[in-house]
Amino acid sequence: MAKEKEMIVPLLPLRGLLVYPTMVLHLDVGREKSVQALEKAMVDDHMIFLTTQKDITIDDPSEDDLYKLGTLTKVKQMLKLPNGTIRVLVEGLNRAEIVSFYDEGDHFAVSLKTFEESTEKDVEDQALMRTMLDYFEQYIKMSKKISAETYSSVADIEEPGRMADIISSHLPLKLKEKQEILETIDAKERMNRVIDIIHNEKEVLNLEKKIGQRVKRSMERTQKEYYLREQMKAIQKELGDKEGKTGEIADLTEKIELAGMPENVKNIALKELDRYEKVPTSSAESAVIRNYIEWLVSLPWSKKTEDDLDILRAEKILNEDHYGLEKVKERVLEYLAVQKLTNSLRGPILCLAGPPGVGKTSLAKSIAASLNRHFVRVSLGGVRDESEIRGHRRTYVGAMPGRIIQGMKKAGTINPVFLLDEIDKMSSDFRGDPSSAMLEVLDPEQNFNFSDHYIEEPYDLSKVMFIATANNLSTIPGPLLDRMEIITIAGYTEIEKVHITRDHLLPKQIKENGLSKGTLQVRDDAILKVVRYYTREAGVRSLERQMATICRKTARIVVSGEKKRVVVTEKNVEEFLGKPRFRYGQAELEDQVGVATGLAYTTVGGDTLQIEVSLSPGKGKLVLTGKLGDVMKESAQAAFSYIRSKAEELGIDPNFHEKFDIHIHVPEGAVPKDGPSAGITMATALVSALSGRAIRREVGMTGEITLRGRVLPIGGLKEKSLSAHRAGLTKIIIPKDNEKDIDDIPETVRNELDFVLVSHVDEVLKHALTEGAAQ
Repeated sequence: MAKEKEMIVPLLPLRGLLVYPTMVLHLDVGREKSVQALEKAMVDDHMIFLTTQKDITIDDPSEDDLYKLGTLTKVKQMLKLPNGTIRVLVEGLNRAEIVSFYDEGDHFAVSLKTFEESTEKDVEDQALMRTMLDYFEQYIKMSKKISAETYSSVADIEEPGRMADIISSHLPLKLKEKQEILETIDAKERMNRVIDIIHNEKEVLNLEKKIGQRVKRSMERTQKEYYLREQMKAIQKELGDKEGKTGEIADLTEKIELAGMPENVKNIALKELDRYEKVPTSSAESAVIRNYIEWLVSLPWSKKTEDDLDILRAEKILNEDHYGLEKVKERVLEYLAVQKLTNSLRGPILCLAGPPGVGKTSLAKSIAASLNRHFVRVSLGGVRDESEIRGHRRTYVGAMPGRIIQGMKKAGTINPVFLLDEIDKMSSDFRGDPSSAMLEVLDPEQNFNFSDHYIEEPYDLSKVMFIATANNLSTIPGPLLDRMEIITIAGYTEIEKVHITRDHLLPKQIKENGLSKGTLQVRDDAILKVVRYYTREAGVRSLERQMATICRKTARIVVSGEKKRVVVTEKNVEEFLGKPRFRYGQAELEDQVGVATGLAYTTVGGDTLQIEVSLSPGKGKLVLTGKLGDVMKESAQAAFSYIRSKAEELGIDPNFHEKFDIHIHVPEGAVPKDGPSAGITMATALVSALSGRAIRREVGMTGEITLRGRVLPIGGLKEKSLSAHRAGLTKIIIPKDNEKDIDDIPETVRNELDFVLVSHVDEVLKHALTEGAAQ
């Protein structure tokens, strides 16, 4: 057991350092109070107390900042250095504990209770000393940081406590742990503590060794890979591949990480990249893999634009870009409103159906602008290969994705407005049916998982707003048509065409032909005359061409210096466009026998159709000319049979079929004509010819006939009404079942036409024929 005695000595605080008894070491002292404490010690008996600061950052420590237990030391030597500090050599004597703390002004002093180390040792002490030495020897062999001489010097120590202190001073311990050993007064307890510490240090060294070996193996593998890569670079350089693949692989890896792919697609991309790295550049497969990876990283997987759900702004954009088309605009605004309320809506599949030139494609662009989405257009006209939609499998030479995936790459976002132009003009042959491939694209229940043969991985099309355009819905397969919401754009009225020309077409042509607004003025009456006498169409393409002609002739006049400003009025339109091409007003100048005006629906909109019937002596032969289709021929046969069955009631000779050959002709014989809507027109023309009663010139008609004389409903009433209005008709006879379609007709046209609803041919004849026989 250590002996205790009390004494008063100067105090020297230490920072980051601790001195054990019997240790001899140099200290550099620079703080003023520490220097004064040293000088006081040198004046007295060279004794000074060393204790460690708890916090090394404090420059002027107080009693609470110091550990109570430290080491009483003797100053052996003191040397002043040029920088003002003092280097002192001290020797540790005994452990000591502060009893009282004194502030002497220029230095600190303390009264101490010292603990003298006992030199006696028993059997347990010897066993602990041997164990401690054995552990220390093993530690030295493992660490290789302590020399063998150190072990020899420690082994010669006889005192148990001193041996524990010296071994502790050579171990890589934290200051706090060393202080704990210093504060352990009992030698046995101290040795046990040191044995535990050495054991822990040995475990740490073992772990360090294992980690080191693992790192070494990893380093060796990395160095090997580096060496092989350098060799590969050299080989590639010799083969002519100057850059090699290293930079390219790193670039592609970064692109894959930034592409925002789903995890499964990302894994496949990295797997393909690994294959690409291993395949020689000269191999044909290398280009195939590279092309595939490039497609994967260039597709938008997560990038999207935020929809601008400002309905007033969207309505303003649609109205600025397009005049009329209220139904389409209303549908787009409904879509916006629902999306704003639900905040999650699958993209609708709209199909804008109508004749050429009515603005279907430009309307789709305006929809994209109103939604603040990217716009992409794919033309499907003439597509007859399924691979055009689904892509080719990568096993084929020159394989590439289908048009849908190509369009998504061009769009750059996952929620564009995607225009499928001319969807009715797809065809099919031995290479497949592209319209069947479109079923998955245009089905909201399936297109979140669209599969392209080239990409192979599922691609989400559910956020895309698909808009299709078509001229003729009858050529679109039923299942495909069923997946789309049909919005019919029939055509424009005269008033709408005047507005469109004035606000859109004319300014565009003035700009394209290098003119200015002040150079050319086309008045509204002139535009109306162009609409009536120089065009006969549902759309405005031909009208735009006429405006372009006026602009070109104006440009010539201005350049020649003849005039600086040109005004086109109703009176001088012919100077620019020549004689009128069409007759506007009454379809016929007078009531005629055997000539009925029918209303037809064509791919370019509605049109009027003159059906003529002539009688000649014969035996009831029915001749049909005018390049009629099967449906119209059957309509003529049905009308003929009906009239034979009702001849007497209609005031016709019941034996007319034995006296006359009947010739039905539809003018413009080079143009194919077919459709189920000319039945009542043919019947009226036949009755007129056979009875001698004239047909009213202002009347047009449309409707199919049955053998019993019933009038069946037809389609395309809006287009037919517009054509009747253009032709100057004032009364049109329509099937009673088509009454619901009258609301779709523009109000300006509706107000100028008299709609007669009929359900039987008798009603048709009543309104179409004049009272008496023609003179």
